[in-house]
Amino acid sequence: MARVAVLHNTLDGRGGADTVCLHVCEALQSVHEVTLFTLSRSSLDELNRLFDTAADVPVHRPPGNVLVCRAFDALPERFGPALAPRSVLLRRLFARHADRFDAAVSTANEFALPLPSVQYVHYPQFNRRATSAGDAGRLDSLWSRLAGLGHRRLPADAHLLANSEWTADAVETAYGRRPTVCFPPVDPPPDPRPWDDRESGVVVVGRLAPDKRPLRAIRIVDGVRARGHDLHLHLVGSSSPIYADYGRRVATAAADRSYVHLDRDAPRERIDELLETHRYGLNCKPEEHFGMAVAEYVAAGMVAFAPDAGGQREVLDGRPDRLFASTDDAVATVAAAIEADARPTLPRDRYASDRFHAAVRDAVAALPAPR
Repeated sequence: MARVAVLHNTLDGRGGADTVCLHVCEALQSVHEVTLFTLSRSSLDELNRLFDTAADVPVHRPPGNVLVCRAFDALPERFGPALAPRSVLLRRLFARHADRFDAAVSTANEFALPLPSVQYVHYPQFNRRATSAGDAGRLDSLWSRLAGLGHRRLPADAHLLANSEWTADAVETAYGRRPTVCFPPVDPPPDPRPWDDRESGVVVVGRLAPDKRPLRAIRIVDGVRARGHDLHLHLVGSSSPIYADYGRRVATAAADRSYVHLDRDAPRERIDELLETHRYGLNCKPEEHFGMAVAEYVAAGMVAFAPDAGGQREVLDGRPDRLFASTDDAVATVAAAIEADARPTLPRDRYASDRFHAAVRDAVAALPAPR
């Protein structure tokens, strides 16, 4: 049994990366002594309920954690959750405790760590100017230097994992090393209905945040309905104080339409119920690094649609009849699937959590002894 630290910059976004963090803790807690280091206020109990996980490990937060989180939350929404500076602070916090551990696992992308580590990269958080991610931000070089990665070299004893081939390409471009692809954990819901018994409705699962584009999902359903299809929409979004104003905008847009239903912070049972009983799943975030929501739709036996960019193309096997390039294209693509009575064809168990748990345990077991 090793002493393992799991590092995650913030769990307050309540998205796919946070699901991965809790699954990593769950995978390792029965075979190692695990401690989670994070800058976040969310409790493991509420996150376990949200993600249907069973993580039960000590959580180390810095002194003044609540004030630190409030300071980040007070940033204008256009800055998002400020993951890079959070990670810089988290690395400094962990450095004071690193000698207590045999290994570390980052579930929040790449770090320069002083001990053997497994690093799960959703997308590079530093040196983004070297990737194709678009605007890296004016402070990218500063955060990269403060993180100890300004030279674009990761520790030699870091075992790299990535959530998709698309992300692996970005890591290789930024750091000259290609991670092993390890798809995130997505289990099929327990009781999916047969296709003919499902409602002709769209489900959108994800954070109520600008990057997830729930307002775009509403416009797409508006457009499909304008073509004569009686389609309704369920937005199932975890809310975060980071995006409080945007969440209110989404709620207002939903309240203006009788066919749009908003479930804030729905428990896992409600999410599964919607996935099991509806035909269509929709993702609207461009260049999704993997697309856990898209994988959830596939696992539930739905017909899934997503932008034609990023790791979600892999989830949908690059099918042109499931991918779209614009809002108008999405309207046409969804409408065409309804008119053709398109059925799901992709395997439902491709991303099961037991596969992910085993891969994480194997990666930790393969780490070299600490220096």
